[in-house]
Amino acid sequence: MRKEVMSLEEDYRNLKQAGAKTNGDGEKNISSSRFSSLLASKDRDFLLSPDGTQVQVSELEGKVVGLYFSANWYPPCRNFTEILINAYEHLNRSGSKFEVVFVSSDEDLDAFNKYRALMPWLSIPFSDLETKKALDRKFDIESIPCLIILQPKDTKDEATLHDGVEIIYRFGIQAFPFTKQRLQELERQVREKHESQTLTNLLTNLDREYLLGHPPSKQVPVDSLLGKTIGLFFSAQWCRPGVKFTPKLVSIYHKIKQLLTQQASEDFEVVFVSSDRDQQGFDSYFNIMPWLSLPFGDPTIKILTKHFDVQGIPCLIILGPDGKTITKHGRNLINLYQEDAYPFTEAKVDLLEKQIDEEAKSLPKSEYHVGHKHELTLVSQETGGGPFICCDCDEQGSGWAYLCLDCGYEVHPKCVRAMDRG
Repeated sequence: MRKEVMSLEEDYRNLKQAGAKTNGDGEKNISSSRFSSLLASKDRDFLLSPDGTQVQVSELEGKVVGLYFSANWYPPCRNFTEILINAYEHLNRSGSKFEVVFVSSDEDLDAFNKYRALMPWLSIPFSDLETKKALDRKFDIESIPCLIILQPKDTKDEATLHDGVEIIYRFGIQAFPFTKQRLQELERQVREKHESQTLTNLLTNLDREYLLGHPPSKQVPVDSLLGKTIGLFFSAQWCRPGVKFTPKLVSIYHKIKQLLTQQASEDFEVVFVSSDRDQQGFDSYFNIMPWLSLPFGDPTIKILTKHFDVQGIPCLIILGPDGKTITKHGRNLINLYQEDAYPFTEAKVDLLEKQIDEEAKSLPKSEYHVGHKHELTLVSQETGGGPFICCDCDEQGSGWAYLCLDCGYEVHPKCVRAMDRG
């Protein structure tokens, strides 16, 4: 009997040391024990609040917890932090039981403190390197920003979500409480919305049924675009890749329009969806574009960005004549196939890929390119090729390429300028 009492006392001490609480029946609180095992150490049972005070790990009991792996030195992290702050504060104002714990990848204490000062949530102390390493290993963290979402009653990681960043980008606070059932419901809603999407419900609102033409004072009815293939061009003057891609898109736009005029077939149009920061930037950028635009600051812009899950610009979404989405990868298709990409359908892309495969049969198996010192080997999707950025023209590539097996230098076959080695 004495032995059993000692065993119970020892179990109780172990639970207490692990940060676990007991309820009135003496049962272990699952969520507290789990969070303690993840976030506490043998020397620490607290987290840091925004003002530097210590908050017991046990305070996470009963909450949905997001482990936020991030660093001040990486711009994508800083960008996502702003979005996560807005979601976090909104959820907390509404009384939702949601907490975030910052797991830093900063290079020094000063950078950690400056970054943490922007965050309204908790943090693992910068000095606790072992806990950070253990979390990296457990959740297989390969890149940042990363948001791992834990459920309070999940003891086997079956409900753990590893793609919290994407979830927040796509659904925002609507995803709470971040259960798989809630995400399935949101995915169903998205499918239904895309199935019912039309050009009219995408590009108009209660106050506006037109787009801007040239000059911008010209109003073009959205209904005049019905039955056309439409490209929604998400970009901004401050976005260097967008500014660089725009002249290419202008050139391809004119070539497609000219081709369609000759064929008297379906028309093509592009609509600029601006992320510019002010009217002046918008006006200056739109002035070099030959197509239409949504008005600067129109509320439809944010709706479209969320609807198409646009996480970076420039982005070119292609809509078919029926208003349904053909592809979200219009920019890549333009880079790969120029005007031949029109009408951007899966059937056309398959045809272009087969043509390229056929043309590749006559290409040299290796080349020396004037822009590189090593021999380049012709590779395909099946032999080591795949999506890449051409080191010569700095544009997207896919499938066939000339690749340096020594250092990874890779170029489009069309970009190779053969070097005379005689």
